[in-house]
Amino acid sequence: MADKLQFSLVAPEREVFAGEVDQVDAPGVEGDFGVLPNHAPFMTALREGPVTVRIGANRRTFAVKGGFADVTPEGLTILAEEAAEASEA
Repeated sequence: MADKLQFSLVAPEREVFAGEVDQVDAPGVEGDFGVLPNHAPFMTALREGPVTVRIGANRRTFAVKGGFADVTPEGLTILAEEAAEASEA
């Protein structure tokens, strides 16, 4: 049983973030959702909003503008139309 979630946030021009995390919260078109390790697989479209990544007690926030989230047994991949760390946005 994995205790970390493999997460990758990809924008058209670059991979914005990749690594093992504890939780990811994202803005789905049908409502915000959170993904933890061993989450059931699903795919959804994203709306504009923040993606919050939790690694231990630390949080990083990324601004995304649309795209898709794909949760698989291997982890979570977000393919965003646009994405940048909140401090870069």
